[in-house]
Amino acid sequence: MSKKMQITLTVNGEAHDILAEPRELLIYVLRERLNITGPHVGCETSHCGACTVTLNGKSVKSCTVFAAQADGAEITTIEGLGSPDSLHALQEAFKEHHGLQCGFCTPGMITRAAKLLEENPTPSEEDVRFGMAGNLCRCTGYQNIVKSVLAAASDVNTAKEAAQ
Repeated sequence: MSKKMQITLTVNGEAHDILAEPRELLIYVLRERLNITGPHVGCETSHCGACTVTLNGKSVKSCTVFAAQADGAEITTIEGLGSPDSLHALQEAFKEHHGLQCGFCTPGMITRAAKLLEENPTPSEEDVRFGMAGNLCRCTGYQNIVKSVLAAASDVNTAKEAAQ
């Protein structure tokens, strides 16, 4: 039996100290220990992207990261992007442009899209398709997902211009 390790994670701005097995995956720590259920367990092979989170500023698939590797990290999940009273621009766009169907992949899609728009605030359709290629949706043809990301980019850029 392996010894548990003390690790500290800052998830959506809140610090958490936990004991974790060295082999324990970040997705299970988030979901089962911290009750952060936005990231989903899909394929457990890093192919689907349902578990996508932002870890120290990079999009990662939390099913492939040991919790111990994330010790001291800043993590953002879908829960950290908006709230029911104040949706993130991407959450609003996915709602308005039908970028979701069953919703299983949506938290990972939106979390990845948020990072994509941070890296490229004015993406082309091709940029969005390429940037989102690591996130799979089994319900849609991706057209409304791409449309939602492009609409959110436009909304965010329009808001920035209006604020200046």
